[in-house]
Amino acid sequence: MAQFTSPGAPIVVFDLDGTLADTASDLIATLNAILQAEGLDPLPLAQARDLIGAGARALIARGFQVRQKPLTPEHLEKLFLAFLDHYGRHLVVHTQLYPGVTEALDTLTAEGFTLAVCTNKMQDHSRQLLDALGILDRFAALAGRDTYPVCKPDPRHLTLTIADAKGDPNRAVLIGDSKTDVDTARAADIPVIGVDFGYTETPMNLLMPDLLISHFDALVPAVKAVIRP
Repeated sequence: MAQFTSPGAPIVVFDLDGTLADTASDLIATLNAILQAEGLDPLPLAQARDLIGAGARALIARGFQVRQKPLTPEHLEKLFLAFLDHYGRHLVVHTQLYPGVTEALDTLTAEGFTLAVCTNKMQDHSRQLLDALGILDRFAALAGRDTYPVCKPDPRHLTLTIADAKGDPNRAVLIGDSKTDVDTARAADIPVIGVDFGYTETPMNLLMPDLLISHFDALVPAVKAVIRP
């Protein structure tokens, strides 16, 4: 993969849903509103939380698959627009940062790391959500699903985010909670730290990230352990 010419600063890039913030309740509430409007039973949060991680279209499609309801591409696009409208009005009803996030971000910044977000959530929703949670200004770049022509697991979603943040791709690390994040980092030849409290169909320990953490208290030493000198 091509390397950027600017050395930049060491950079930590975060996924959003299931990594920085516990967004499952609000996302699944919106999914259930869509399912019920289609005459389908809602999904319990415990069953549906691991359907999150690949964006709203995939979440809707997975929900319909669980309910064994056929879904044409055309109808999926209609429901996707309805999902965006509903979710945009209910972004932070129950959503909250995971414990220790703010402290970890502050420590990384104080130690000279640039911070960014690379998520398959739509950019506008991501910006509004992080602003409502009080941490938007911590990030030098925020790239959503619709920011570039590509999105995770395409590695360019990650490398373009790093470039926009003026970070150094040779001293970068991705923090994520799913196979999508691990696959993206591997394809970009960037270390990845997995969190085991997010949303994933396959347990994060089986996805073999470079390191696995269970709390943001462990993030800073983990970053220092995996980031290239």
